[in-house]
Amino acid sequence: MFTDPTTVTIDTIGKPLPRVAVGNMTATYRSADGALELNIAHSANKRERSVVRLTANKVGADPFNASVSKSYTAQAYLVIDSPLNGAGFTDSELESHIKGLLAFLQGTGNIAKILGKES
Repeated sequence: MFTDPTTVTIDTIGKPLPRVAVGNMTATYRSADGALELNIAHSANKRERSVVRLTANKVGADPFNASVSKSYTAQAYLVIDSPLNGAGFTDSELESHIKGLLAFLQGTGNIAKILGKES
């Protein structure tokens, strides 16, 4: 289990996220103000799947009526999908694969390119 609270760093600022829920192979961490939520979940059916999802919540003006506030969410998540029991892949191989994807995303301008709908 991850530490409680766990921390997510956004724009060099560490955001503490206390654990607010625990389930069967799941946990939810949420900031005191509800602006950030981290969900970690694992499942195993025909394949093993782990999902790490960070949700940002905010209130802003309704684009159609500026005098009305509206709730908005944005999510970023990583899904790790592999054969049951790691058949054919070791944890080390999967970790290298994930690190390669994260390094690509952190490459110069790559996230901005993705947000700009480049492919």
